Amino acid sequence: MDNDIVRRLAWSGMLTISGAIASLIATRVAAIAYRRFFNEEPPE
Repeated sequence: MDNDIVRRLAWSGMLTISGAIASLIATRVAAIAYRRFFNEEPPE
């Protein structure tokens, strides 16, 4: 891992993966909150 390009690509990959996971979790939490607040399925 001495190559700067490889380090940057690894960092970009980690950011992308963590961002995708955070987005999935936020979507699920929002859907649960919406269901509890409005007693119906969230809009698509």
